[in-house]
Amino acid sequence: KAVVSTQSGHYGREPKRDLRRFVRWPKYIRLQRQRRTLYQRLKVPPSINQFTMTVDKSLATNIFKLLKKYQPESSAEKKERLRNMAAAGKTESTKKPMVVKYGLNHVTGLIEKKKAQLVIIAHDVDPIELVVWLPALCRKMNIPYCIVKGKSRLGRVVHKKEKSTDCDSALIPLL
Repeated sequence: KAVVSTQSGHYGREPKRDLRRFVRWPKYIRLQRQRRTLYQRLKVPPSINQFTMTVDKSLATNIFKLLKKYQPESSAEKKERLRNMAAAGKTESTKKPMVVKYGLNHVTGLIEKKKAQLVIIAHDVDPIELVVWLPALCRKMNIPYCIVKGKSRLGRVVHKKEKSTDCDSALIPLL
């Protein structure tokens, strides 16, 4: 084969180019990048910006240790408890155990009745409009709240999927 000089002065083949810019990226990656550039270019309202300021890692670890103590029973644990009660011939137990309450409508009702003692909100709820008003409601009712990273972590506390739904974005331990 003959070696041909190109216009750039190279002989033979062209040098490899970085083609990452021309790759068709998956839709979720494109959306992440578009959202990031929009947040950089636009002025974000304070009510939305508060979800970027989450509690630090050590405090979040302590919160989730506390939540683990008040974790609701799983379906397998409930089935086992009911079997044991049936074997013993007992009816329903008299006192309800204190457990974490979850679900956006349930949490809102507990906040409005001032029965909540701590509200924990996930920072990555999508769409954010579902929970953007929740901190203001907590401040109005003088109920402490915090914003933690990861709705999936909150979902695991209440035995929901790792990709928890939006209604798992707020939890209330009744202590």
